[in-house]
Amino acid sequence: MISVDEALAHCLALVAPLPTEAVPLAQACGRYMPQPATATRDQPPFAASAMDGYAVQGDPAPGDRFTVVGEAGAGHAWHGTLGPLQTARIFTGAPLPAGATRVLLQEDVTRDGDIITLSSGADTATHIRPAGQDFRAGDSLSPRLLRPNDLALLAAMNIPRVAVTRRPVVALIATGDELVMPGEVPGPDQIIASNSFTLKALAETAGAEVRLLPIARDTAESLRFVLDLAADADVIVTTGGASVGDHDLVAQVAQAMGLQRAFWKIAMRPGKPLMAGRLGSAALLGLPGNPVSSIVCAHLFLVPMIRALLGQPAEALAPRPRTALLTEDLPANGPRAHYMRATLTPTEGLPQITPFARQDSSLLSILSQADSLLIRPVQDGPRAQGSLVPYLPL
Repeated sequence: MISVDEALAHCLALVAPLPTEAVPLAQACGRYMPQPATATRDQPPFAASAMDGYAVQGDPAPGDRFTVVGEAGAGHAWHGTLGPLQTARIFTGAPLPAGATRVLLQEDVTRDGDIITLSSGADTATHIRPAGQDFRAGDSLSPRLLRPNDLALLAAMNIPRVAVTRRPVVALIATGDELVMPGEVPGPDQIIASNSFTLKALAETAGAEVRLLPIARDTAESLRFVLDLAADADVIVTTGGASVGDHDLVAQVAQAMGLQRAFWKIAMRPGKPLMAGRLGSAALLGLPGNPVSSIVCAHLFLVPMIRALLGQPAEALAPRPRTALLTEDLPANGPRAHYMRATLTPTEGLPQITPFARQDSSLLSILSQADSLLIRPVQDGPRAQGSLVPYLPL
């Protein structure tokens, strides 16, 4: 058995960043932009009014009077030049007229016809947004997974199409005669296939395009047929194996099809029977059949593989452990790293973490209640209540 870190290194060695494609800005949310995007113009492109009011020269005092000689609105500049004791009515976002150095708030003046008078106690700020205050032409937005807020910035930078990494294609294959899909009537010795739905959601959230393939039955012919359907995927993910043991049939059939296996079995629970390798042009990740084992391994290995395919930086690939205070005593851990389902309780300082008493890898109800995985390293000694322990948020 190899360590979790070794297994992750092997998994990441099986994948490389995919090419980019240009997509319309309206379709870019949730896509990974691997190269900086460069602004083509200043924002704002001109000095603009930050408020509704009156543009004037200089630093007027209460009681000063100005003659209104023009009006400027957003998208409708006034092209004259202000002289002393002249003003232009101006609205938020409108270009500042030539000669203006300040905007008087409309509530700080009184107007009588074309004459305004500055009131006492007026706000003394200029209320002007300088040209390029937000960004300048040539400024860039760094590589990132694009969020809704980023789209507004890209639009303001006048970028109508964005170069993003092609979505990795992940093919999910559940295996086993015992499985039926939700909504079907299971036989007396069958169960509902559940793993694939969480795996699909995890992969899509990470940025992949997911294909949910038919269940592969416990025959070489069935498994080969479904693996052939996944031949053009970037990552093939299998869950479970033949009845004689997880992945025995998967490994046998995949090796006959040319699998170059990187490893099998890791020093981890839940998730010991994990397998990875390369099958044709695809990386193959063989997850355990037990639901919790499968899903925990997907968090630790599948999601980082997808991030690597997207071209995200190395430091962003693997989930980063955080620290919490243990709420109860725990006995020493054994020869496998243990990722215990747990719950967090916020405090003024570090959160408190409480592992569930039941950690069986078949208990989806416990996984559904968990919001974290408490990490017990290999051969970790006894931990007392109040100890600092690492965890991963779920």
